[in-house]
Amino acid sequence: MRDETVARNYAEALFELAGRHEGVEVYGEGVETVAVLIDENDDFRRFLETPRIAVAQKKALVRSVFGEKLPARLVNFVLITLDKRRQRLLRAIAREYKGLMDEHVNRIHVEVTLARVMDEKSIKEMEKRLTAALGKTAIPHVRVKPVILGGAIFRTSDTIYDGSLRRKLDGMRRRLLKADLPTLGEV
Repeated sequence: MRDETVARNYAEALFELAGRHEGVEVYGEGVETVAVLIDENDDFRRFLETPRIAVAQKKALVRSVFGEKLPARLVNFVLITLDKRRQRLLRAIAREYKGLMDEHVNRIHVEVTLARVMDEKSIKEMEKRLTAALGKTAIPHVRVKPVILGGAIFRTSDTIYDGSLRRKLDGMRRRLLKADLPTLGEV
């Protein structure tokens, strides 16, 4: 099975567990804490992922680091990933869990590409319009790429709305090249 599929399965199991106990937000923060620690602390990541270190030692460290900070069932979930040798997937599980949480609260992340920087007021207005258009709470992630010349490109999961000036100019160019224009002698 592919790692993405396995991570999704683990995230779904954790999400279901969270729904029955302390809550999806609490578990979301907890699994994010684990993922951030793995991302930011190379020693911790290597310790968890090294096969030469006994699982019992890894479990003891996880209990000491997270035992008081995270819900007990979430700590047990992390311990299960150690037992099943899936600890290298904890970051992917956290990403998948975040996606499930976004679905649960009707939230969507939108990658917005602009030709120039927008002020905060304009970004808030764009956020309102995206929320209305998509029917979900939109969270825009704005980046600036002057190469699009003007307009905007919106990307949500697998859908792209390209309203860039560059695309429009490219379209006009293609139509002009296909057009059957009279030659200079025919006019």
